[in-house]
Amino acid sequence: MAANADQEPKPLEALSAFEEGDFHALTESLGRDAQYNDRRLVTRRKLAAIAKAAVDELAAKAKEKGGKLELQSRTSLHQPHMFNHMRVRRMWAYITRGKKEKARLKQVLGAELAKDLDSSYRNAFLCVAIEEAALEVSLRIHPDAWFDGQNLVHRTQKEGFTLLLPFLNDLDGFRLKLDNWKGEWICGQLTADKLKEFFRYYKPGEHGLVVEQRLPAPPGQRGAALSEDIPEMLMLELVRLAPLYRLVAWSEESDHLFKPR
Repeated sequence: MAANADQEPKPLEALSAFEEGDFHALTESLGRDAQYNDRRLVTRRKLAAIAKAAVDELAAKAKEKGGKLELQSRTSLHQPHMFNHMRVRRMWAYITRGKKEKARLKQVLGAELAKDLDSSYRNAFLCVAIEEAALEVSLRIHPDAWFDGQNLVHRTQKEGFTLLLPFLNDLDGFRLKLDNWKGEWICGQLTADKLKEFFRYYKPGEHGLVVEQRLPAPPGQRGAALSEDIPEMLMLELVRLAPLYRLVAWSEESDHLFKPR
């Protein structure tokens, strides 16, 4: 379950820095406490502003090149709920395909597969997140996003790993991961053989795929995470992930590579 941002985000130059309270409200005890909902709502709006700024930046870049890129941003819950098992451990804003592209995809997939699209996080999506001890920026393919995962697999099968390699190796600071497995494939150091190893294990519809960068922010050592520069840096990292997102996410451009089962 997700919700739209409650408030229009501020302009990029006014993106709000994270504070100790943003992390503190996600601790083991306070994450269950509804009295901290208002504090977490402040955090949610900060994340929403970062994601919205990235959507605007990507749309502007596409327009400069004579193209069009329609994406939408959403946010996760900020209050204890059955969906999060009555504890807010993690909050995030995420970016995924826009309404028109989602509607087109629903028509092609059919009713059974398309139902997963109604939960926007069950897609390939860009994500900025906060936990008690870390900030994260990532591209994720949800385990239920069979259509996006299969699109990526088919592209590698048809065009080889030389297609995917430059996209990943341009993302120094990020790591390719399979679900919550311990193995990591470090972007900037990947080879075709290493990718071949990864795709031996990755099964769309069963596993989640993650390309992530995590900024540790442990209690008592959060100075760097509280810097005023961090929100803009996270926004720019979302923008840097966008070419990989466009390769991964099934779109009209990739219809010739993948037909739904």
